[in-house]
Amino acid sequence: MGPSMAAEEPRGEASDFETYARARQQQLYRTAFLLCGNADRAQDLTQTTLAKLFQYWRKASRATNIDAYAKTVLTRTFLAEQRSSRRERELHTPITPPVGPDRPDLRVTLVEALAALSPKARAMVVLRYWEDQPIEAVAASMNCRPGTVKSTCTRALRQLRELLGEDADLYATEG
Repeated sequence: MGPSMAAEEPRGEASDFETYARARQQQLYRTAFLLCGNADRAQDLTQTTLAKLFQYWRKASRATNIDAYAKTVLTRTFLAEQRSSRRERELHTPITPPVGPDRPDLRVTLVEALAALSPKARAMVVLRYWEDQPIEAVAASMNCRPGTVKSTCTRALRQLRELLGEDADLYATEG
């Protein structure tokens, strides 16, 4: 009786995780895509996040807000990957000239504009404005102070407005 009960508990946890992962995979993927701007990398980031959640499911499932826990894992995984592969990406990334306001045919898209931000700023903007998280929640996810979130987001939004030019208002109203 003892061994069968021990075998049932992990199966129940795996089932709970599977249910959660199926329900939230698309939401995590959308956030991952906004963070990295690439469908393949977003899929990898989502899978890495889900693997980490599965590994620590006992802890994650006891969290007050599992979705917030998952987005924290996603964000921190993204930032860790950015730090570790920065040099490699710089070697393989083509240099693009800055877009001027007099060249509307070269207007950048929102995803391209997000890619121009630093990984930390991009993560804060996505969590704060796309995920509509309060400043305190973003600060907790990013392991920083609320003031850092405010100042970083202010600078990042200014940079996005410069990159998007006249289209900045269009993106602000579509959200």
